[in-house]
Amino acid sequence: MKHVIDEALLRRFDIPGPRYTSYPTADRFVEAFTERDYIQALEQRRAGSMALPLSVYVHIPFCESLCYYCACNKVVTKHHSRAAEYLRYLTRELELQTGYVGRGHRVSQLHLGGGTPTFLSDDELADLMAMIRRHFELVPGGEYSIEVDPRTVTAERLAHLQRLGFNRLSFGVQDFDPTVQKTVHRVQPAAQVFALVAAARELGFESINVDLIYGLPQQTPESFRHTLEQVERLRPDRIAVYAYAHLPARFKAQRRIIAAELPSPADKLAMLSLALDHLSAAGYVYIGMDHFALPNDALAVAKRQGRLHRNFQGYSTQPDCDLIALGVSAIGRIGATYSQNAKTLEEYYDALNQGRLPIVRGLALTRDDLLRRSVIMAIMCQGLVDFESINLAHLIDFRSYFARELEELRALQAVGLVRIDDTHLEVTPTGWYLVRAIAMVFDRYLQVDQDRARFSKII
Repeated sequence: MKHVIDEALLRRFDIPGPRYTSYPTADRFVEAFTERDYIQALEQRRAGSMALPLSVYVHIPFCESLCYYCACNKVVTKHHSRAAEYLRYLTRELELQTGYVGRGHRVSQLHLGGGTPTFLSDDELADLMAMIRRHFELVPGGEYSIEVDPRTVTAERLAHLQRLGFNRLSFGVQDFDPTVQKTVHRVQPAAQVFALVAAARELGFESINVDLIYGLPQQTPESFRHTLEQVERLRPDRIAVYAYAHLPARFKAQRRIIAAELPSPADKLAMLSLALDHLSAAGYVYIGMDHFALPNDALAVAKRQGRLHRNFQGYSTQPDCDLIALGVSAIGRIGATYSQNAKTLEEYYDALNQGRLPIVRGLALTRDDLLRRSVIMAIMCQGLVDFESINLAHLIDFRSYFARELEELRALQAVGLVRIDDTHLEVTPTGWYLVRAIAMVFDRYLQVDQDRARFSKII
């Protein structure tokens, strides 16, 4: 199937907008939400008899070298001794959190992100997992994943990760082209990645993900085609194909990228189209926005069965979960609240030294927030909003409550991005290119704040 899109649509709708890993988005968090509010949410969860399932996210900020495209919260250092200190503070934070929410909760999803989680030594990773298991019960059959920089692991280290209980790996590849790798300061030979993926398969990891980025400096549609062809031979279970967001005013590392070397919007669109064409032809299911999976992967199964969800790590098979987030800058969700930790190690350590949780901002969601979150996540995950289901869940009349939004969607319907009838809103195949623009129609915060320059562009 050949994926095409009119360039006039690109010019019209390729605007800055959120990725909607949450709604409201993290830029709406406020400092008025404090540690006290978060503790109250934890205590309410502990008292509740029908608590949501629980996930755990741990942020490891350290990297040995700087990747110029990176927008993550990171600390670039070659001093591995800093990891031991960080782990001591993670332990303090977890002890404080479980003091309020209670120990022994069943956890079905754990993710280590960064930074570079494999910056930690084998012993440090073992200590971290032992600490998590002292406080939570990692249930059989859960998803336990870790982000892996191919430059920092060997087959022996992968075997160690498996022994620790990890069953899913995410390799940061970004691009196989040597020129692009050199330009973004992340050189990793393709042979190295192929050998590690082969070792992971031999070890029996349940799912292997590869991350790619399109829109990097020196990338062209032709060079990206070669990367896609190599990824097809690699055949990971899942592939994430992210659009590079060039925001040098926000992310200092990106100031090393020469803007003139970035591909044009038309070339970026061509790369997205190539990804859709190549990966669909190779048998991958397009999950949505930036994710692909083999048909028998749990993510593709969840998409077929209408069980797909979206959280701060992207698309997920796990049901709507409360999320305990640990580490500097980590974002959590408990009940109808979001919270974020301090963004610098100094602030993070200082709060814990005072016996406080390092919460610096967050948000208590309103009834309208919860309603709009349901609609936006239905668009992002299923590409389908059933009006009656929303009516029953939130005790509203969809067509009356969202009369303004439905009127605005007429313009998107006229150009073939959505289909709307009396009972449903559905994203069309073309609309999936611009699904963020469709979701943005329901974002109440954007309706009153048209300053969208802080977001990446949709394509």
